[in-house]
Order: sequence, then C-alpha cells, then structure tokens
Amino acid sequence: MWHQIGEKGRIWIGRIPFRSDLLDSVQQFAAREGIKCARVEIIGAVEKAVISYYDQDRRIYQDIEFNQHLEILNCLGNLSLRDGEPAAHLHVTLGDSEGNVKGGHLQKGTVVFAGEFAIEEIVGPDLQREHDPETDLPLWRKN
Repeated sequence: MWHQIGEKGRIWIGRIPFRSDLLDSVQQFAAREGIKCARVEIIGAVEKAVISYYDQDRRIYQDIEFNQHLEILNCLGNLSLRDGEPAAHLHVTLGDSEGNVKGGHLQKGTVVFAGEFAIEEIVGPDLQREHDPETDLPLWRKN
C-alpha cells in the first residue's frame, strides 16, 4: 500500500446544469477552476443514466443503460489528472420509483434533471492516472 498526504484546499458547492451530462459537467468544472485533486459528492436526479461494471476477467467495462428517471442517492469519487486533464472517477447509486437500487461506475450519457455537488480540493499530492498493467485500469501512478 502506498499513500500521499494532502491538505484541504478550496471547497465548492453548487448546482449542475439541467439536462447536462453529469460526468462532463464535473470534469469541465474542474478544468475551469484548475482543480488537480479533489473529493466529489453529488446528489439529485437524472432523466437517464449510463453506468458500468468492470469485468475483471475480461478486463472491460460493461455499460448498463437506464432510460428512466432515477434519483441520485449517492455519487462519490475523486478528481485527479489523466494526460494533463481533470479526470473524474465517480461511482453512483441510483434509486427508481419503486425503491430499487442500481449502482456502478458513472459514464458519459447520464443526463441531469437536478444535481447538487460538493467538491473538496486536496492540495499537495501529485496524483496522475495512468494505465496499470496488473488490472488494465487507469489508476493513480506511484510517485
């Protein structure tokens, strides 16, 4: 196990635009604000969602699409850099009208109905995502 130590930096709270792409909105905000490393939390609702599950045997993400209105019960993750650009790694838990829960890795194509976010910057670490040969995932590089 390896780690880095960071300190709390700026903290943003706000709304995500109506009918915007959730993942794109977070990454564009991070780029605009110059966020290199942060913790992300989001709640709200979506008109439709695309999440994925990482198949560890086949080493591919399997997308799952939901063309229905869902509540964002919880969306947690982080921001770091990948190829010099902010990359959001977010996992989302969604609830339907009957109280059923779905969850996975947030993908592009998730359309926001209403969304509120908190982004807590972490100052200090130089966390860069790059290909990890053991998992085939873009993970933080050890410095």
